[in-house]
Amino acid sequence: MHEEQHLESSDFIRDVVIGMADGLTVPFALAAGISNAVSDNSIVVTAGIAEIIAGAIAMGLGGYLAGKTEWDHYHSELKREYYEVEHMAEQEKKEIRAIFADYGITEETQHRIADELAMDKDKWVSFMMQYELGLQQPDPARARKSALTIGISYIVGGLIPLSPYFLTSHPQEGFKISALVTLICLFVFGYFKSKATGQPLLSGALKVMLIGAVAAAAAYGVARWLS
Repeated sequence: MHEEQHLESSDFIRDVVIGMADGLTVPFALAAGISNAVSDNSIVVTAGIAEIIAGAIAMGLGGYLAGKTEWDHYHSELKREYYEVEHMAEQEKKEIRAIFADYGITEETQHRIADELAMDKDKWVSFMMQYELGLQQPDPARARKSALTIGISYIVGGLIPLSPYFLTSHPQEGFKISALVTLICLFVFGYFKSKATGQPLLSGALKVMLIGAVAAAAAYGVARWLS
């Protein structure tokens, strides 16, 4: 028997990717920049923790607002669709027929399908939402889940480049270890991200690692120039 393989929990994976990608990159770049301007690890750690907290809140809030907007948009369109099937029934039937005409269905069958769908208002609206507007009902808890997933992923990602500064005595020493550990993690993260989304594994991993490296190099260079 043929078994189709489909990506599950795509919203969750997307949120983890968003949170981890920024969590690994932004605190890494910040710590790299500060490392060249100060001589005390405590300053790097304090600034890094502050950034991780602020970043996690900001990213989580962004995820929440995106999920809430998706929910509000769906229900706004749902309300409008109910109004249209109630007050513009013939026009809505015409739209149903047009949808099936694009699939090569005969005109007689188009009329039959449209008339049968119109017998159940809820199914009629559900059909129009999905096939006319391309909308599916979002998870009611999507906004909350998205905020938590992105925020936690950001914190986990952010602690990776910051952790070497807890274990070393000088920012430059911490930066070298942080750079090595973070670039390895970015490569591994990029690999599994590419695997989960069906992208080329090696190029995807290298691309994610390169973005992190460029961001850190830019921050390091600016701090060095200013100091």
